[in-house]
Amino acid sequence: MSKINSIADLKKKRDELQGGLGSRVNDTSNAVHVKVAMATCGIASGAKNVMEFFSEQLERRNIAAVVTQTGCMGYCYAEPTIEVKLPGQDPVVFGFVDLKRADQIIEKYVKTGELVDGIIPVNYQTIDLNV
Repeated sequence: MSKINSIADLKKKRDELQGGLGSRVNDTSNAVHVKVAMATCGIASGAKNVMEFFSEQLERRNIAAVVTQTGCMGYCYAEPTIEVKLPGQDPVVFGFVDLKRADQIIEKYVKTGELVDGIIPVNYQTIDLNV
């Protein structure tokens, strides 16, 4: 790793790093969005492994997806919890997601739209930040 000795070096490094983001940050409107609740209770329940599984498996299965972590969704009793939003559809929240259920969610819900066990009824509205 090169040493940064000046503002110019720092700007050059920033440009290099941002250049690498271009291939990953594209139009995601047609991608599946998966949010994994990673608050303390989620992490303690295995959410880290679930998030890694989704990231690896969606890429391995060539499914255009964005996997992110989020804070508490308020479903501590059902951790690990995830929210899956298919393009053009409302988000669906799944609870008690272990690796087996994560695989079912990918194979049935993400690929075919077929609902699987473990859905938690949504009791909130998504806030549109583009207003």
